[in-house]
Amino acid sequence: MSFRRRLTLQALATLLVPALARAQRKPAAEAAVSAPWPTRPVRLLVGFPGGSTPDISARLLADPLAKALGQPVIVENRSGASGNIAADLVAKATDDHTLGVLINGNLTSAPILNKALPYKPDRDFVPISLLTSAPLVLVAPAGLPAGAAFFAAGRAAGDKWSYGSVGIGSVGHLGMELLFSKTGLKAVHVPYNGNPQVVTALVNGQVQLALMPPGIAMAHVQSGKLRAIGLSIPGRSPLVPEVPSLAEAGVVGFDLDVWTALLGPASLSKAALARLTTLVPQIVRGSETRQKLFAAGWQAVGSAPEGLAGRVRNETTTLGAIIAMRGIKIQ
Repeated sequence: MSFRRRLTLQALATLLVPALARAQRKPAAEAAVSAPWPTRPVRLLVGFPGGSTPDISARLLADPLAKALGQPVIVENRSGASGNIAADLVAKATDDHTLGVLINGNLTSAPILNKALPYKPDRDFVPISLLTSAPLVLVAPAGLPAGAAFFAAGRAAGDKWSYGSVGIGSVGHLGMELLFSKTGLKAVHVPYNGNPQVVTALVNGQVQLALMPPGIAMAHVQSGKLRAIGLSIPGRSPLVPEVPSLAEAGVVGFDLDVWTALLGPASLSKAALARLTTLVPQIVRGSETRQKLFAAGWQAVGSAPEGLAGRVRNETTTLGAIIAMRGIKIQ
């Protein structure tokens, strides 16, 4: 072989070896993303009892998601600690088939209020999608007055009144404290494991007011057992157009809602994340699921992961300000 030919072959090899190496690496990287997922049933952990608003949101997602994935999607209720028990189980999951349907408080106020919280939202979760949102309805037993007269009665009652929520740091709790700062109410906080228990306490007269999603509240308002005082947003909502805003009763500058979100543990594989971030928004915004969510008192959102992450950041600032203003601490 001539000297010139050997140089030509060496030069060609110099060019080809890196190209071959890149070609070998590319299929491996693609395989990591496109690896089959799921390979077994997927669990959706919910931190509240069956019939609660996060549970309803999870169950309306589960069936269409199971059809799209070709594997069962099982909703598991792991109640307690305002949903933080389920959130911690999701954060620590390593099986690549455990997800969580969480609420505002698990991702925003809980880390502020509880420095010993066993998980950190920005470290231990990957956002998948903001699923649903809804205004909160301020409700009271049917025998209490409506509108401005309700707030006058509450101010006169002082700490003889109590209010229910799904736990310290929940939006129902912090929203009520914000409401008190604007109205002069001084009711005592009574936390429960879920909104169904709050409803029972309201109907039985054990508490006099609560902020809760319309999907839980309105059936009892329509049956005459509870009274809707107003919504926690500045205007009216298409979910409950008949309910006035709290602004119509003279409460100014009150704007909060409740939402549910789908997250996975930080260990979630790229294949799982890629498939879920494509499928879940499509399912939630699809006509059938959207209508079912609306009937259950939710407005479908179905955001990209970035939308959920932004919502968490913004609301952490909002709820953090309420916590600081009212001096709220976990006892």
